[in-house]
Amino acid sequence: MKKETFKPKKGQVDYTNIRYAPVINCLLRYKGKILLMKRNSGLRFYPNCWNGVSGFLDDNKSVRERVLEEIREELGISARMVGKMKMGQIFSQESKRYKKTWIVHPVLVEMRTDRIRKIDWEARGFEWVSPENLRKRKLLPGFSGVLSAFGF
Repeated sequence: MKKETFKPKKGQVDYTNIRYAPVINCLLRYKGKILLMKRNSGLRFYPNCWNGVSGFLDDNKSVRERVLEEIREELGISARMVGKMKMGQIFSQESKRYKKTWIVHPVLVEMRTDRIRKIDWEARGFEWVSPENLRKRKLLPGFSGVLSAFGF
C-alpha cells in the first residue's frame, strides 16, 4: 500500500514537521467494551498499531467538535449516536523515532451504538474489546497513558 500524503484544508495546521503536536485520542465505550482501531500499514506514524479514534487538534474547533468529527470521518457514526464525553488529564508522549512530542488529550466517549458504518483509509480493522484484553495487542506508544487516564 502506498503512503498517504496529508493535504491540509483551509485553516488547518500541518504538524508533519513540527516538533510539538496536539492530538486527541478517544476511547469509545459501548456496554463495557472499548473500540480499538488497527492503524493502516500505509500510515506515516505508527503503522499497524492498535489505538483509539485519534486525530490532530489542527484547527480552531473545540476538543468536543474534533471528537465528533473524527468519529464521523473514521467510523461513519453521527453525533446523535455519541453520548457523554469525559476529558482526561492531558499528557505528553515523547517519540524519538518521529522526533515529536505528542500533546495527548485523552477523551472517554460513551456510545449509543456499536455499529460501525465504515472505516476510513487510516484503519485496516477494528474490534470491540473487553477491558481485561485491551493491553494484549501491539498498542500505539502512549496509548497506555490514555487507557490509564480512565482507569483501564
